[in-house]
Amino acid sequence: MKKIAILQSNYIPWKGYFDLIRSVDEFVLYDDMQYTKNDWRNRNKIKTRDGLAWITIPVRQETLNQTIRETKIANPLWHKQHWKMLAQDYARAAHFKEYKEVFEELYLGATETYLSEINRTFLVAINALLGIATTIRCSSEFTLAPGKSERLVELCRNLGATTYLSGPAASDYLDVPLFAEAGIEVEWMDYSGYPAYTQLFPPFEHGVSIVDLLFNEGKNAISFMKRVER
Repeated sequence: MKKIAILQSNYIPWKGYFDLIRSVDEFVLYDDMQYTKNDWRNRNKIKTRDGLAWITIPVRQETLNQTIRETKIANPLWHKQHWKMLAQDYARAAHFKEYKEVFEELYLGATETYLSEINRTFLVAINALLGIATTIRCSSEFTLAPGKSERLVELCRNLGATTYLSGPAASDYLDVPLFAEAGIEVEWMDYSGYPAYTQLFPPFEHGVSIVDLLFNEGKNAISFMKRVER
């Protein structure tokens, strides 16, 4: 039995993204998909004393058809600006000092040219902090078939998957019978029912970057994510 999930890479994503990763045996970053503007690929939300704020990596969108892994960074100083913003807004968080050195090194060393590489670097580092040992792969390692669902089925086959765990948003287009024909069961991730945790600047907000949970709850962060049976 082998369960996999396939998602486009996001920048410092929310806790649900990491719950999905730790729910599977292998996770594929689907960065051969088209880059979408004003989406989660290059930005996320954090809490500030002035309310929710977007923290965005500036990128170049040179063509409408460019993929996530073809998308380049537009401002090489973005990483210094983001670290300064996080250090200011989370300085009072209970566990900020505990992670300060790790994130400072991560940000100041983030000099990659491509967005996809940056997202993966942060993803791997945060997985380690959360104790998530799931294998991370990239769609670029494989030859992709044409068609939305066909590509996903082919990736599942290449990885020897018996179960595909999908985000709920894919229910609008996923061809579940196609997976069944290939002998692959489809399961749906449920992002409801998360407990609240200690958070700066009320009111409480679930849909913020994972860094908010780490800085506020430290090593106890995983207890505010879902229990995953594998």
